[in-house]
Amino acid sequence: MADGLSIPGVSDKYKTNDLVEALMEVERIPLKREESNVEKYQGQQDAWRVVNQKVSALRESVKTLYSFDNPFNSKNAESSDENAITADADRDADIGDFKIEVIQEATADRFLSGNIDKNYKVEAGRYVFGVGDKTIDFNWKGGKLPDFVKALNKRGADLLKASVIGVSKKDSALLIEGLKEGEENKLVFKEKALELAKSIDMVGEAKMETKSLSSSLMDYKVPATSDAVPQSDMPALSKGGVSLQDGNISIPARNAIEIPLASGLNADGNQMLQFTFKAEETVDITESYNNSLANPDLPDAGSVTFGGITIYNEKSDASLDAALVKADKVPLNPIEDSNYIAIRGKDGSETPLDISSLPVDEDGNVTVSISLDDYPDAEGLIIRNSNTGKAITMSVPQSFDAAQARGYNPKHAITSAGDATLKYEGITMTRGSNDIDDIVPEVTLHVHGKTDKPATISVTSDKEAVKDALITFVGNYNQVLAEINILTSNKPEIITELDYLSSDEKEKAEEKLGMFMGDFTLNNGKSSMQRIVTAAYPHSEFAEITMLNQIGISSNAATNSTSYSASRLRGYLEIDEKKLDAAIDNNLDDIKKLFGYDKDGDLIADDGIAYMLEKQTASWTQAGGIIASKMNTLDSQIESSNKKISELQVQLDRKESNLKAKYSNMEGTLNSLESQQKSIQNTFSNNSNKQ
Repeated sequence: MADGLSIPGVSDKYKTNDLVEALMEVERIPLKREESNVEKYQGQQDAWRVVNQKVSALRESVKTLYSFDNPFNSKNAESSDENAITADADRDADIGDFKIEVIQEATADRFLSGNIDKNYKVEAGRYVFGVGDKTIDFNWKGGKLPDFVKALNKRGADLLKASVIGVSKKDSALLIEGLKEGEENKLVFKEKALELAKSIDMVGEAKMETKSLSSSLMDYKVPATSDAVPQSDMPALSKGGVSLQDGNISIPARNAIEIPLASGLNADGNQMLQFTFKAEETVDITESYNNSLANPDLPDAGSVTFGGITIYNEKSDASLDAALVKADKVPLNPIEDSNYIAIRGKDGSETPLDISSLPVDEDGNVTVSISLDDYPDAEGLIIRNSNTGKAITMSVPQSFDAAQARGYNPKHAITSAGDATLKYEGITMTRGSNDIDDIVPEVTLHVHGKTDKPATISVTSDKEAVKDALITFVGNYNQVLAEINILTSNKPEIITELDYLSSDEKEKAEEKLGMFMGDFTLNNGKSSMQRIVTAAYPHSEFAEITMLNQIGISSNAATNSTSYSASRLRGYLEIDEKKLDAAIDNNLDDIKKLFGYDKDGDLIADDGIAYMLEKQTASWTQAGGIIASKMNTLDSQIESSNKKISELQVQLDRKESNLKAKYSNMEGTLNSLESQQKSIQNTFSNNSNKQ
């Protein structure tokens, strides 16, 4: 009996731990289902984020095609002499060509010292440097020249720069240069800076000497009358009304003078002419002339005196009807002409000077400075008041050496501060910078050097910018379509057709393949976009371009083949580049309106491919839009699943604890039975031995 006694489960015969784990695996099925749901929802959120990213990129690209900064209004400016002058054209610049001549580029002061011992030490003191109206002022403790240069450059910022140049093994030279061009930005030395400049032979003493041009009316000539619209009864220009008092010249309406320039005045190349100039409104001389036509001058009516009583005759009323005005008299039209100043050359030609941009002081005076270096053959200064209702007051012009204006002369000047001088539309003008935006409207000129002959600046539409914007639009459109095709279809060839994808991108696409099959939102969005890009937009009855395929962009633009192609049935846009280039060259305005135009006349685009696509994509990407709604729904599902997971985890933990407790009790019982079995076996064994 003892040999045949057996109790199941004794000594973990039935592996209770494995049994508990097996039971728990069954219990965990709902938990794993919810965890799988969370993973699925998160994958769907990632997919919607990618859709949002690509739809947003499409939205941005179509917005640029009809918004204020659309590429159709962008302009290019090309120069026939890019070494001398280039230009940038703003969006509102007029398309066309213009010529401009650079006589002199704007320059900055660049002063070099004489030879200096390499061990030269700069004395301590207060050093003051100026460039124009800006000042650099610092105290130097004394030390070596290279250290002084470092200290100066540290404070110089964008005003000036200093450099030590090695001349030989023993000698150096100091170069100080202003970093701002223009006559007004001269390099100035003060305090110890001036002492230093003198001690190293950078500058020398100079006394300012000025000379007045002739102040004798006898020396003045009368320049030719140059009215834009000649009038037969208009008085010719004269100098009969010109007067000179206390160094000021008064030039009334229809008066003009030419002040002669002394021969050799600009022999050293630094001479400047300077004078103040003011033009003021006066009673227009045409008024009295025109009044005299209808009201002729008559002699006094006369009077008679008798017995100390004087009786005056009544004045005659001689007003004439307009029809009775003398046939040989034509009313004068007032003249307004702001071309006051010109330089006459030896050959008799005149170069007008534009003073419209010069600053005006509180008294209304403009200070005119003319560098004769820009007019080497100048023989006369012309002041012409062609106006009928203005009077001119000016000071007698003074000549002086520009290099002496600071009280010292540079002794080794590489360049001297000077304005840029240009000639445009026959007018010579100066500017204090090489970047000039106030000569040609909406065009910024960049001067680099002198022109040998007038340069031609051509302003054209920026056709490359238009083409790039259209290519970007097509690329972004196809990206959105490809993403929708991947998500709504389970055909692997959809991915293999996209040969621009990397291997990693293809793997991710395969994971998303067919994720949203049957999703109405995506399929409807795709259909809407395809309808927009294939629709006609007749923005005017004369429009030559009303559809996208007319400019070489369509779902089969790049081929003339009639063979079947599955990829072309998926709606991707392709570009026929030759057709697109031709359309941009010949129908740019039509293309602009194809993408966005004002249909109701309120000056705001409200139709066109770009406008309609932007409206469509906005409903997807805006706050509270389609994608945001999808993401919110998935967030709620994830939150709900995570809540279930937490609850199930608590239940499973409790279940596992209960099972372990039960099976622990069972194991205890089995252990007790096992002990009893051993005791019984021992009892039977002892009794057998006694027998």
